[in-house]
Amino acid sequence: MRRSVRKAFWRNFKFKYKLTIINENTLEEVVGIHVSKLNGLSVLLSACTIIFLIAAAIITFTPLRNYLPGYMNSEVRAQVVSNALRADSLAEALNRQNMYIMNIQDIISGRVKADTITSIDSLTRLRTEELMSRSEEEERFREEYERKERYNLRSVSERTGTEGLIFYRPSRGVVTSEFNPEEKHFGVDLTAEPAGSVLSALDGTIVFAAFTIEYGYVIQVQHVKDFMTIYKNCGSLMKQTGDRVKGGEVIALTRRPDDKHPTPHLHFELWHKGQAVNPDKYIVF
Repeated sequence: MRRSVRKAFWRNFKFKYKLTIINENTLEEVVGIHVSKLNGLSVLLSACTIIFLIAAAIITFTPLRNYLPGYMNSEVRAQVVSNALRADSLAEALNRQNMYIMNIQDIISGRVKADTITSIDSLTRLRTEELMSRSEEEERFREEYERKERYNLRSVSERTGTEGLIFYRPSRGVVTSEFNPEEKHFGVDLTAEPAGSVLSALDGTIVFAAFTIEYGYVIQVQHVKDFMTIYKNCGSLMKQTGDRVKGGEVIALTRRPDDKHPTPHLHFELWHKGQAVNPDKYIVF
């Protein structure tokens, strides 16, 4: 029964129909085409394939590919960077021009003495404490801000040492305790999976790998440009002192849950030139 139904289906699918075009005046057959459902499906698939190939060729061999994610060529990327730098330069020039005009107005109005101007360029740098004295609240705010920013890596001098470095996240966890040097917490705490992987943040050399009573297994890695990373509360070590490691390489495993540590976590510290810095400024956790 099923075989007969299948044969009937294929017979109907392959059955050919004649499409005829007849001249209305002479009733003469002009064109006669034999078609079937199978032929129609084949023609449709062939047409779709040809259209797809044409569209792919147009996108691949024309500038349209630059509008697709990941297909921006080096020339367009260089042009984008150049335009960004040019826009930044124009913004800086506009800012200097505004400062120049404001200081000229201050000189004309008498708020700034003319004999304090040594050059034309000094007009763009003159607007300082002479125009507005600081209040006590501003002084307190400045001192508080400078105290907090001692460990901030946004300054140019601290960021210059990171050129060409790619920091890896030491563990796939959530930050539970932030960097707070005032409370002697010189790193960040990350939640970790039991016996999870601990990765090296950069290429470097293991300078310390041992068990400590206070922090369990601890491993320290010395990196280039005077960077050092410290990994505490590890469950076991995968490397030894003196081993060379790559960035992103597994160097230790996190703890397993026990009575003393029901929730395993990793303590991660980043040091630069002998000073603890905030890892959150370098690594996206």
